[in-house]
Amino acid sequence: MKKIVLVLLAAGLVVLASCAKTGESGAGAQQAAPTTLTVGVNPVPHGELLELIKDDLAAEGIELKIVVFTDYVQPNEALIAGDLDANYFQHIPYLESSEEWKSALAYLWGVHVEPYGLYSAKYKNLSDIPDGATIAVNNDPSNEGRALLLLQANGLIKLDPASGLRATPRDITSNPRNFKFRELEAAQLPRSLPDVDAATINGNYALEAGLNPVQDSLAIEGAESPYVNGLVVRKGDEGDPRLETLKKVLHTQKVRDYIGGKYDGGVVATF
Repeated sequence: MKKIVLVLLAAGLVVLASCAKTGESGAGAQQAAPTTLTVGVNPVPHGELLELIKDDLAAEGIELKIVVFTDYVQPNEALIAGDLDANYFQHIPYLESSEEWKSALAYLWGVHVEPYGLYSAKYKNLSDIPDGATIAVNNDPSNEGRALLLLQANGLIKLDPASGLRATPRDITSNPRNFKFRELEAAQLPRSLPDVDAATINGNYALEAGLNPVQDSLAIEGAESPYVNGLVVRKGDEGDPRLETLKKVLHTQKVRDYIGGKYDGGVVATF
């Protein structure tokens, strides 16, 4: 009888030990599983840069999911809706152009500037653009102001100083060459080149259209540009440790070298 009891007790201990090991193994496997980070981007250069560091982030235990958008509105709507953990495509003036975005979202840190340029399919030099020419510009508030400031910086128009970064054609105080302005959505600007005399185009859309901002533009922003593209999250998520890890693998010499070699000045790292 004693032998039977001892055998049963021993068997029970073996089962308990086995369960404990299984539990430890399960917990360890769960801890080792990668954490997912979902980021919305425009394809060029934002998506390309995140693809570049995807494996580096995986080595830190984070699986990066990249969701590509081809416009400037949906990435913020998706972030507010909770479909994304962050997005990376915009600068502060654009984020602050909407009260909804400004109240719900936070800009964390910058990555690069895409120099904004004036392009033409008809003229090779700024001085060749004729009086009365039609120039296409962005129709969103922050980038329209950016377009007009570029034209002002190159002596084509003058703006009311009070308009700041949010200038519109109504703020033009001097237009001696009688330029006409056609307001278009940013993604349409490269496609408008055959139909207008010139167009201001965001750097990412210029690159997607096969244009090199340094070589092909008639005028381009200087290094003092305040339009740094960076990571944006929902307010309250600024302390997410996954984002600090993303910053660590993105703000590296590897990424700087890639930007310098890939885009020929069409993208400029700011870190």
